[in-house]
Amino acid sequence: MPDLVVVGRIAGPYGVSGALRISSSTQPPENLLDYRPWMIGRAGTFQEIDLLSIRTHGDGFVATLRGIADREAARRLSGAEIAVPRSALPELDGDREYYWRDLIGLSVSNADGTALGTVESLLETGAHDVLVIVAGERRTLVPFADPFLLEVDPAGGFIRVDWQDPT
Repeated sequence: MPDLVVVGRIAGPYGVSGALRISSSTQPPENLLDYRPWMIGRAGTFQEIDLLSIRTHGDGFVATLRGIADREAARRLSGAEIAVPRSALPELDGDREYYWRDLIGLSVSNADGTALGTVESLLETGAHDVLVIVAGERRTLVPFADPFLLEVDPAGGFIRVDWQDPT
């Protein structure tokens, strides 16, 4: 199984003929239209499925998949993730661009080397993304933006930030 990146999810059935409502987690959402092949799955178990058609609908998409021909079959796929091989994603344009997936799990410390925890996830706020850093039961939110970022090294497994954790 290739290295997969989740790019969306199946939100539920659309109509009675097996069409599916699709939610994109790409930025911008329309990028989802360019990625193939689609792998559908849950809990890390994925299988390739043929995308027959997809179109914009409201703030998401409506798609038809091979082998999904009625509402009940579409309903069973509700909540499933849509992933693509990492090789299907475009190369990043620069040394300060990162896929969120590459940041999750990195250790985070402040400028003096004090450990803040590990990146659990990121939040999109509109102004800038925010790192959700977890250490035990404590969560720390740090803007993923200048001037807070001092060093980001996914290969080295760490991020250094200009942030004082109020403990």
